[in-house]
Amino acid sequence: MSDFLVIDKVSKQFGALTAVDSVSLGIKKGEFFSLLGPSGCGKTTLLRMLGGFETPDSGRIYLDGKDITDLPPNQRRVHTIFQNYALFPTMTVRENIAFPLRIAKLPKAKIDESVDAMLEMIQMKAHAYKYPSQISGGQKQRVAIVRALVDNPQVLLLDEPLAALDLKLRQHMLMELDIIHDQVGITFIYVTHDQGEAMSLSDRIAVMNRGRVEQLDQPAKIYEAPISSFVAAFIGDTNFFAGEIVSAEGDYCTIRCEGFGDIQAFNDRKLAVGQSVHLSVRPEKIHVTTSAPPPEKGAGVNVYSSTVTDIIYQGVYTKFWIKSGERSVSALKPHSRFLLDQEPITWNDKVFMWWHPDDGYMIENFSESDAGLVQTPPDAPKEVSGK
Repeated sequence: MSDFLVIDKVSKQFGALTAVDSVSLGIKKGEFFSLLGPSGCGKTTLLRMLGGFETPDSGRIYLDGKDITDLPPNQRRVHTIFQNYALFPTMTVRENIAFPLRIAKLPKAKIDESVDAMLEMIQMKAHAYKYPSQISGGQKQRVAIVRALVDNPQVLLLDEPLAALDLKLRQHMLMELDIIHDQVGITFIYVTHDQGEAMSLSDRIAVMNRGRVEQLDQPAKIYEAPISSFVAAFIGDTNFFAGEIVSAEGDYCTIRCEGFGDIQAFNDRKLAVGQSVHLSVRPEKIHVTTSAPPPEKGAGVNVYSSTVTDIIYQGVYTKFWIKSGERSVSALKPHSRFLLDQEPITWNDKVFMWWHPDDGYMIENFSESDAGLVQTPPDAPKEVSGK
């Protein structure tokens, strides 16, 4: 399938600041696509250029084969939903949804039919004659979404639309958004700094950093196979290990890490003996047990005698900080069984941590500053793991 929306080497500067730096992306028709990154990475500026609210300094934007770079917002079939919903306070829910169709001067019967269909889709027929001040934040968000969809745009842009909602409502609205996207089938482009939102909704994600796309891929590939230390640290949490290849045989190698020990790893980059490497191991891949793993699991895995230095209970899982040698490592233990029936692991306990060589991933582009995004033990000095 050819790309429906094409961003070709687009750049935008504000004074000395380069907000978007020669970004090129191809987005498919009907795709749920997310722009993910921290504040100031350029994602909202890029979205505003797609919506026509900013003009690129260089580069072009094409929609369904047509150059829309210089078109004003009202001449491109691209609608934007902002954080504040922008509903008209003196109009009812029904009137708000009907507004774009009234501006387009559609017949009243067609307007009523379209509005009824939208109210049915978001299950708000009973609230049709209420004003925005009389409905909840989640209901306002639903009204804003269908108002933007009622006149069948080609693309819907969503600029951190759930930022103002509380956690429970945000989780509910994620499901609502997914359902609405499946029902209408148009291209959604979603801007967020929240990794969980992007991972749960998107067909693909562009992770942005300092005005550029750091990695573009499906959510699972971005999480499991990050191309850089920034992506590994920004998407979830991780442990970085720095070392040198001391042996390589077949698909696997041994990495010697100063102050920690040797690590067996899948050699996906086909590195040779003597080369330096940075390895990312996600906390949930690391097992924490009071006894060594059984022989059938212990064969070939990385096993280290360790001491528990801190514990953070978080409901569905417990996060452990474990020290082995000179290194502190974070690990997650899910609570698949009723926790109070188990003998708990506690502070200063002697434990074993272990993981399979396949569960580490070699980082291609490593930066000390980006690696500093990973969590460090409470009250510990900020330092890059693996140093």
